[in-house]
Amino acid sequence: MAEKRDYYEVLDVSRTATEAEIKRAYRGLARKLHPDVNREPHAEERFKEINEAYEVLSNADRRAAYDRFGHAANGANMGGDPFGFGGSPFGDIFENFFGGAASGSRRRAAPPRGADMELTVELTFEEAVFGVEKDVEIDRLETCDACHGSRMENGQTPPPCPTCGGSGEVRRVQQTILGQFMTAGPCPTCHGEGVTITDPCHVCNGRGRMRQYRTISVSIPAGIDDSAALRLTNQGEHAPGGGPPGNLYVKVRVKPHRFFTRSGRTIQSEIGVNVAQAVLGDEIEIDTIEGAVVFTIPGGTQSGQQFRLRGKGVPDLRG
Repeated sequence: MAEKRDYYEVLDVSRTATEAEIKRAYRGLARKLHPDVNREPHAEERFKEINEAYEVLSNADRRAAYDRFGHAANGANMGGDPFGFGGSPFGDIFENFFGGAASGSRRRAAPPRGADMELTVELTFEEAVFGVEKDVEIDRLETCDACHGSRMENGQTPPPCPTCGGSGEVRRVQQTILGQFMTAGPCPTCHGEGVTITDPCHVCNGRGRMRQYRTISVSIPAGIDDSAALRLTNQGEHAPGGGPPGNLYVKVRVKPHRFFTRSGRTIQSEIGVNVAQAVLGDEIEIDTIEGAVVFTIPGGTQSGQQFRLRGKGVPDLRG
């Protein structure tokens, strides 16, 4: 088996690279090597390699462990006693006291939801007022198409863990001077998953999920405020183990306008008139968010005086 390359080398970044630099490098490589784009013989292997590197280096804890221990940090089975009683002076521990098939009948916890995602979309003043459809690009973890999330080749069902019988936990009895105590914790063999991946999927390397680029259409409602957030249900990352996807939160940032400002549903602008127009009154053409209109300035208008044009503000977001 070929020796694994250094993850920093795979993404072509330095060991001191920031999170943003790592993400930028990954996105650039992913676009070039995605199997739907690149049909070269080794592109698929390279695509899986950069996904594996990014999975580690984009996670602060996993990156720190990798920096200390290299590939062993992410591939080693730590094993041992998950309860910390090994070598205890209080007596014997009977491992897997209720393990095996008996514990396999215990109800396992429901699979977790996928992670939520956040992104920011920039709008013009007019887009925020009238609403708009925006296409946004995201890269998220999605269920592997080859194994359908089972992590096994050809979508096979993983066999139950032989240590815990599929329950994901083992129980142990601790003999102490105070008597017997029974404890339960994650199975050291399957790490609480209840299954063993005996024939890993070659596409996702037995992970059950892969990073994919998607373009999603976001419907921005008319009248949305700056800094408002929209929730797109189930558009976040896909969950491991068949759980529901997370949500995607889209935060809105509205660019300032050259002429108009906004306060709630009111749009404001300033216009200049000469002394004669202010004293005697006049008809002038002024710009609104919907286009130019003719407005009559009454005689005796004072500097700083405000006038209201009904129906020329921001639509009510509630309809």
